[in-house]
Amino acid sequence: MASVMLNGDVIDIRFTGWERMWVGRERFALRLAAVRHAAPADEPIRLARGARRGYAVSGFAKIGVWGIFGGPRQLVAARRGQPGLHLMLDRAAAGGEFDEVVVSDPAAAGLAETIERATRNRA
Repeated sequence: MASVMLNGDVIDIRFTGWERMWVGRERFALRLAAVRHAAPADEPIRLARGARRGYAVSGFAKIGVWGIFGGPRQLVAARRGQPGLHLMLDRAAAGGEFDEVVVSDPAAAGLAETIERATRNRA
């Protein structure tokens, strides 16, 4: 399972060995300034939508990039039965690749609250 860490003003997402194959990277790091909204997700696999380049086992796991032909472009590493973190991004500020990040993490609720509080404080 991917791990999400908040280090100062950077959100660092690191992917496991087999996840790397589907997301095409070892890690994704973005500044808090690129986050428009952060929310916990009870069923994060339901958030991934559109055409994909990745791994999907219906109702069990989705890992890769969704929305490749239109709609929001999403970086996804989500599994059934695990809480998730849903980040909505300012695409340009996030490096121009993604509009959203959806990742399963046991600490998703706390991370979402911390990130949301940090983004509110910068305004």
